[in-house]
Amino acid sequence: MNEERKLIVSSSPHIRTPRGTQQIMLDVIIALLPALVAAVIFFGIKPLIVTAVSVVSCVVFEFGYRKLLKKPNSYMDLSAVVTGMLLAYCLPYTFPWWATIIGAFFSIVLVKQLFGGIGKNIWNPALAGRAFLLISYAVLMTTWTDKPDAATFATPLASLHAGSLAPDSIWNMFIGNIGGSFGEVSALALLLGGAWLVYRKVISLRIPVTYIGTVAVLTLIFSRGNNHFLWMLQNVLSGGLLLGAIFMATDYCTSPVTPNGQLIFGVGCGLLTVLIRYFGSYPEGVSFAILIMNCCTWLIDQHTAPRRFGVVGKKSKKEGAKG
Repeated sequence: MNEERKLIVSSSPHIRTPRGTQQIMLDVIIALLPALVAAVIFFGIKPLIVTAVSVVSCVVFEFGYRKLLKKPNSYMDLSAVVTGMLLAYCLPYTFPWWATIIGAFFSIVLVKQLFGGIGKNIWNPALAGRAFLLISYAVLMTTWTDKPDAATFATPLASLHAGSLAPDSIWNMFIGNIGGSFGEVSALALLLGGAWLVYRKVISLRIPVTYIGTVAVLTLIFSRGNNHFLWMLQNVLSGGLLLGAIFMATDYCTSPVTPNGQLIFGVGCGLLTVLIRYFGSYPEGVSFAILIMNCCTWLIDQHTAPRRFGVVGKKSKKEGAKG
């Protein structure tokens, strides 16, 4: 008995997985929660309010933009929630709600949706929003307090930028009992989140390790303090290095896809971060370093792509034509 068989022809990809964008973004949200808990412990309820305003604004802007242009809505993939959390984590907990909404609009509408939505943007939306707010509202973005209702003071990174070691202990910098953007201060919480992402295989260690390692090596060799090792540790634990290396430099659509490309990307981010911290007018260089390397992602991928079996390169074709 002959059975009729149908040949189904379809385009790639042919390998499918039940783990989609929503699940990946949910893992990132879970990984970001320890940093939010640490911020609430050290700064009170205000970080929670800033995060809520940022997340709600990002979701509303994404929903409204796609509704207005009659595109399939994508707010359920949770990518707007992740952008809102990352943007909020780059802000002081005293940052005003109206400026947070402006940053969310810039991140979602101008950086993400105008380029076509998730997977098509050139720059990391949260970092681009942070850079925009830093340029537009420099005073608001650089006014820090270590405790609610306390006087303003210099952050550890500001001390390092001035050429002196920060007065804060390494332990306080590790757990987050210092001033700065509330989502960046706790190295412990960020490392816990990073461990979750690695365990869930959401990210690999290539970019975070090479990024942080490059900053560590350069600040150890070119130390500006009497204690080279302490200078290096303070540079690694202060500012947004860990947040940027773990959660932003590893963004799928704005970082290289090839293993060698990811290593080059991490080294480039680390080198630019140190250069900006040492010679730039702003004490922090993470945001601009990653954004600059985002622009180089296509070039890195192009020159680190593995050779496909049976495909003849352009140079080989020219040599064959001459022969």
